[in-house]
Amino acid sequence: MQPRITYRNLPQLLLKGRDRLMSNFRPILNRFGVTEQQWRILRALDEYEQLEPREICEMCQILSPSMAGVLARMEDLGLVSRNRLPEDQRRVMVRLAHKGDQLITEIAPLIDARYHELEQAFGKKVFDDLFQALENFIEAQTRTVTIEEAQQTAVQEKARRKTKPGGR
Repeated sequence: MQPRITYRNLPQLLLKGRDRLMSNFRPILNRFGVTEQQWRILRALDEYEQLEPREICEMCQILSPSMAGVLARMEDLGLVSRNRLPEDQRRVMVRLAHKGDQLITEIAPLIDARYHELEQAFGKKVFDDLFQALENFIEAQTRTVTIEEAQQTAVQEKARRKTKPGGR
């Protein structure tokens, strides 16, 4: 039977790739009692020092309804601190707390070593090309395709497939 969708399932492939990649890092995170969500937040805060929760949601791919609970647990664990801005009490800034900073100091060499092992296994060029391809793909996806655009593209593709090579 001919599949009705001709393109490979890129989202599924990316999910599988992410899962396989994370299998290299989960043992490290588990050893320190850190969830993947918490680690993504810690890394973002380590890189940007302080962020608003909505920025963390966007950077770390965490849904907004989950963020308040995740940050509350991390604050209870002493990993992050949340402070309201004096000039706008509605806004909250999140930053690493001392314990979160110490945790990154302990985990960072292990994460870097694992990345180095992966880079050695696949080659620096493959590693760099993968990073670049993903960054380019993400940048190119800055706008969402509407249903109408998707339907129009599907109609055009179907018509293209029906057209015989060399003539009309």
